Amino acid sequence: MAEPKKKPVAFPRANHNHAQCIDEAVTAADAHCHAHGLRLTPIRRRVLELVWTHHGPIKAYDVLEQLRGERQRVDPPTVYRALDFLLEHALIHRLQSLNAFVGCRAAGTHAHTGQFLICQKCHSVAEFNDPSITRLLTTKTKQWGFAAATQTIEISGLCPRCQA
Repeated sequence: MAEPKKKPVAFPRANHNHAQCIDEAVTAADAHCHAHGLRLTPIRRRVLELVWTHHGPIKAYDVLEQLRGERQRVDPPTVYRALDFLLEHALIHRLQSLNAFVGCRAAGTHAHTGQFLICQKCHSVAEFNDPSITRLLTTKTKQWGFAAATQTIEISGLCPRCQA
């Protein structure tokens, strides 16, 4: 039986409601942490909110600077520990090519692999998870005797809005 095709997560429209995305991401993270006996501390929650602030990648340094603007004292290790926690529990993704982070639409799904379309002009990111791509890469890596630990594909180009 063929798997149903999942529509890719679209690039955000100009009138996109970012507050709703942030609320949904935090709600999903709360549920995931509660279900697994984890703590979404205030700093972890705020870092997650900052990652979801827009649909583009954000660097750890930018998260640190925003937090420093809000709080008396925030050290880099605090931000890195929060990002590591969010990564470990599949609440965000790290885009290797940009050394930056984006929110995960399938929060808490460790088996989830990501394919990302990254706009070179506006820096928005669309994530999709195509099981057929995942299976193909798994098959090919096994044929080469390679044991893949992670599977993330990053494709750079122009989003529909920037092409217009």
